[in-house]
Amino acid sequence: MSNQRENFVLEAQGLSKRYDEGDMHVDVLKSIDFSIEPSDCCAIVGASGSGKSTLLHLLGGLDKPTAGKVRLCGQDYSTLNEAERGRLRNRHLGFVYQFHHLLPEFTVLDNVAMPLMVRRVPVTQARSQAMEMLNSVGLSHRLMHKPSELSGGERQRTAIARALVTRPDCLMADEPTGNLDSATADKIYDLLMELQQQTQMALIIVTHDSALAARMNRVLHMRDGQFVG
Repeated sequence: MSNQRENFVLEAQGLSKRYDEGDMHVDVLKSIDFSIEPSDCCAIVGASGSGKSTLLHLLGGLDKPTAGKVRLCGQDYSTLNEAERGRLRNRHLGFVYQFHHLLPEFTVLDNVAMPLMVRRVPVTQARSQAMEMLNSVGLSHRLMHKPSELSGGERQRTAIARALVTRPDCLMADEPTGNLDSATADKIYDLLMELQQQTQMALIIVTHDSALAARMNRVLHMRDGQFVG
């Protein structure tokens, strides 16, 4: 079994999440098992409140489970402190959200270079790699603009470039086109799939969009904190 696990970018076993408020107990996730291999593409779909985003946060080490374990590239999150989890995420994961979370005071170039600067990559080298990534997403003409000067689609492409500049083993996207019109959303879908093919990274997308989900290798349906079907 250990050899098999080495092939997984991410693996979760018995993953549960409960929120307690006084006498109220809300089970958001109920003993989820999940794994994804390099270059695999997986969509997680379900209605609002089904537990999709909570699952993504736990897989990404952004929240702690009530029960169960998550391993990223063979490393169990529960054996790491917060700083160590942050370094592991920075090395192996990229994140794209519905809201781009760009830093408004920085240029597009420095927003994308930021994950490399966090690694203490020299600024010149970080900006050079960021420039290459921005060229890949069609934004080489926007390097010195601030996020407020971009369209919604351009902001999301910037966020994708930032997520991929570290060349992660896995990209996790939570409703990445939820704020975009359908034409722009289609372009973002095409871009994500093109970049996934180029890099062979694993891709996990949480979405309500059945058209996007249909383009993945696997589609997992969630309801009431569990996979169904």
